[in-house]
Formats: sequence, structure tokens, C-alpha cells
Amino acid sequence: MVETQVSAPLAAGIAKRSGQLPGPRRFSRRRRAEMITAYLFILPTLALFSVFSVYPFARTVELSFTDWDGLSRTFNGVGLDNYFAAFRDGIWWGSIWNGLILAVVALVLMQGLGLLLAIAVDRKLVGQTIYRTVFYIPPILSGIVVATIWKWLYEPNNGVINSTLESIGLGELAQPWLGNPATALWAISLVSIWQGVGYPFLLFLAGLQGISGEIYEAAKMDGASGSQIFRTITIPLLRPVIGIVSVLTFLGAMQTFNLVIAMTGGGPGYATEVPILHIYRAAFGGTPDFGYASALSIIFGMMLFGVSMISLYLTRRSRDEQS
Repeated sequence: MVETQVSAPLAAGIAKRSGQLPGPRRFSRRRRAEMITAYLFILPTLALFSVFSVYPFARTVELSFTDWDGLSRTFNGVGLDNYFAAFRDGIWWGSIWNGLILAVVALVLMQGLGLLLAIAVDRKLVGQTIYRTVFYIPPILSGIVVATIWKWLYEPNNGVINSTLESIGLGELAQPWLGNPATALWAISLVSIWQGVGYPFLLFLAGLQGISGEIYEAAKMDGASGSQIFRTITIPLLRPVIGIVSVLTFLGAMQTFNLVIAMTGGGPGYATEVPILHIYRAAFGGTPDFGYASALSIIFGMMLFGVSMISLYLTRRSRDEQS
């Protein structure tokens, strides 16, 4: 009969799996105390998040299946009627289209202008701090203040824009910019770009300053031109920043509200109706319908969430391919 010798570590492992030996304690007392302390520090934040985010969202979902008018103490369940009504609401989908126009214009012009300004300031110009401050002043102004200023500029009779066109012999181009359905949305878009360009400017500037100057020096020594450096170095290294800025710009443009309600109120007609304004009308209009407004909010939120997830996925994938 042959005896099989088993090594000590293997025997200990077999004994442990069979329950003959006690395994190591999963957490030491010190580790457990540290975890409890960490959770105690997180608890206030979780409580605030639950009260001001989780509960309102859950309440909104609940109200979207009711006919609550915002005043009654009781409400009736209507199932999916509010969602079906939203899909039949032509004005709602028109507001989505207007929001998409504002978002596309912002993605192209606001980001492009922000990148150009960031490149200009990054070139070690005299008075860099002054330029940063000047470019960032519009974003910190109140939307109502900005809307009031630009309404005066767009004023059809004595506004600066029309007066300037007439003074240079282009009076035929003068028109009621905010009163014409063909120009009202584009006029608001211009104001949105003017006010919001400071955000992408600062983010792009931070991204540019994070690129090592040695990379540019090496490219210049290899004979690369300015356009080649921009295409092959600057843009690829800025892709993560461009992705984040694109998402933030899209979300911000789709949620435009202050400028529209202060400058046109959604008019003329519904030419400048945007999603947030339409939701606001549903909730606080002549016949308040918080149930329908809640359903619109859920639909709109899911749209923005979907676009954000797709954009972040593409950004992460591009970054992984680059690395």
C-alpha cells in the first residue's frame, strides 16, 4: 500500500475548506470601525440627496400617472394617458425641435468660439488674466439681465442693431428680430452663445494648459506646421475635454428657459417654444395639470439621460482607443 504525502500548505487548504480550521477574520475591528466612521460621514449627504433628489423624482414619477392639478388634496390615477397625450402633442415635439436647434448651434458655434478663444489666450498673450475675466463675465450675469439688455438691442424701432444697419446703408435688413418667426429663435441662439461661451472657454483653456509644451516643441523640431500640430496633437489630446464640454453644452442648450421666457415668452406663436417652457406652461398655465407636466418632465429627462450616456460612452471609447 502506497502512502501519499501531502505538503503542509495543501493540507492546510484542504482542512480549511472542509471546515476543520477557522479561516481568517474578514475584517479586523479597526477596519470595521473605519468603515462605520466613513458611513457616518456620508450619511448626512445621503440623507440630503434622498430628500432633495430621490424623493422628488419618485414623487414626479407617481404624479405622472395622475390628473392632479396642483391644488386638490386628492388625485385620480389615469394610467399612461398623460404619456399618450404627450406623444400626440404637436407643440411639445415642436419645442423639442427648437431645443435641438439651439443645442446644435451651441455645439458648433459656442464650442468652436470657446476653443478659438482658449487657443488665443493660451499663446502667452499680455494681459491673460484680463481676457479670462472678460470672457467669463457673461456667464455669471443673470439670465433676466442678459435678456433685458438684448431685448433693447433687438428693439425694432430704436434698437442698436437696426439703427446700426440703417446708419451703414443696410436698412433693408432691419426687422423685428424677436417678432419675426423666421428670426426669433436664431436671435435667442445668438444671445445664448454670447452668454455661455465662457464655460467652454475656461474648460478648453484648462485642457490646453494641461498639454506638455515639450510635445509641441518636438513636433516643431520635426517640421510640423501649425495646422498639423493642431490636427494631430491638440485635438486628439483635447478629446476627453471636448466630450465633457459637448455633453454640458448640449444639456444646457436643451434646458434654455430664462432667455426665452424673458425675451419672447415662447412666441411669436410657438416659434421659440422650448421644452422647459412647455413643461412650465403645463404646470402653471391657465388650466394647471401637474400630472401632464410630470409626464413631460419624465420624457424629457429620459431623453437627456440617453443622450448623455451615449456621448459619455463614445468619449470613453475614443479615449481608450487613443491610450
